[in-house]
Amino acid sequence: MRLIELRGARDEALVEAAWRARVASTLRWASALLARMADRIARVRAARRHGRPEIEFYAEAGAPEGALYVDGQRVGSLPGITRL
Repeated sequence: MRLIELRGARDEALVEAAWRARVASTLRWASALLARMADRIARVRAARRHGRPEIEFYAEAGAPEGALYVDGQRVGSLPGITRL
């Protein structure tokens, strides 16, 4: 149903609900877009600060076994490896 098709007095509630849904959808889309942009900008700034990525490996008690981190974000694990 299109908003332009709703014109009667009984359609006011439907029009309001449709507009609310459309605005909510637009706000969710904009929020997701801004979050992606902020993440991208943060990664670029971190790369400029560090120059090269900082790689960390953890195989200690209490840490995920063989966890591999790049710039503080876990990117994977190396199963069966306890030392590098």
